[in-house]
Amino acid sequence: MVTGTGTGIKFMVVTITLNPIVERRFYLHNVVPGSANRAKKEALRAGGKGINVSRQIALFGIPNVAVTFIGGDSGKLFRRALKEDEINFTPIQLKEEIRTGFVSVDETSKTVTSFFPPNPIVTKNEAADFLDKAMKVINNASVVVLAGSSPSPECDYIFPEIIRRANELDKTVILDTYGDHLENCLNASPTMLHINKSEIEKSLGITLNDEDSYREILQSLYKKGIKLSFITDGHNTFYASKFDFHYRVDVPVVDEFDATGSGDAFVAGLVIGLEKALVFEEFVNLSVSLGALNAKSEKTCAVTPAELELANYGIRIDAVGKKMKIIDDSPTI
Repeated sequence: MVTGTGTGIKFMVVTITLNPIVERRFYLHNVVPGSANRAKKEALRAGGKGINVSRQIALFGIPNVAVTFIGGDSGKLFRRALKEDEINFTPIQLKEEIRTGFVSVDETSKTVTSFFPPNPIVTKNEAADFLDKAMKVINNASVVVLAGSSPSPECDYIFPEIIRRANELDKTVILDTYGDHLENCLNASPTMLHINKSEIEKSLGITLNDEDSYREILQSLYKKGIKLSFITDGHNTFYASKFDFHYRVDVPVVDEFDATGSGDAFVAGLVIGLEKALVFEEFVNLSVSLGALNAKSEKTCAVTPAELELANYGIRIDAVGKKMKIIDDSPTI
């Protein structure tokens, strides 16, 4: 278990989560609203977008370390859950309790109901400590994943600073965040962006209601230096870009159980694609498939390579707008 900065250790991927959560999950049958319902079993789970990415990519054999806040009695449970999932982590101590969420899973109706508390208060010194330790860890990374929300204004500068430093070190940076700090994060020029449609609309005060509006925002992201962008929308068709080429991507229809973490599974697919040197179409297919399989499962970001292979989804990716030129480099006589 990694609990330091990993001096001398080369991690392929570093995930960074500012707002982790420990989930208590209660599994029930035939929930009756307004009544006392007794769970058949209970489970503890470590959550947070970057934590989910770490769990998923580890199942595909990609070494990684998760950098995250841990604090209070809930932090002790969080540590236990991380160890059970065999997630390597570097903790930054928080005086306040990290979040504890409660999730009820009705296995009869396949209904999942979640309850989340307010974000913890983070001091300026704690935020500075987080940034200092994260900066040291990314020296050992090829890919840096910045995922999840910022818990407080004191933390809003952390992601942009890490992006700038990672760029100086020639690291690949994948950003998956939203909220007040998003604009500054985008201006720092991460390599890749994943974001949900509703999150980018609310964060930037825009409306994406047709293909032209998607292409306009994708082009503006490219002008900021973001090489690949993915604006997903749950089980709906979404839009993506590779440099200044734009694509419309269909999502397979699945029997959804719990879509929690499907966006994180998507990001995990991007990481796996980078580490395995897949071409654009291949890792988009991988990312969409992981997101769809996650939505079918009660577990969060725990899709196995065997499950992925059996799924064999055929993802349709159509170029929109400017088309990429295909060069015929076949031999001639």
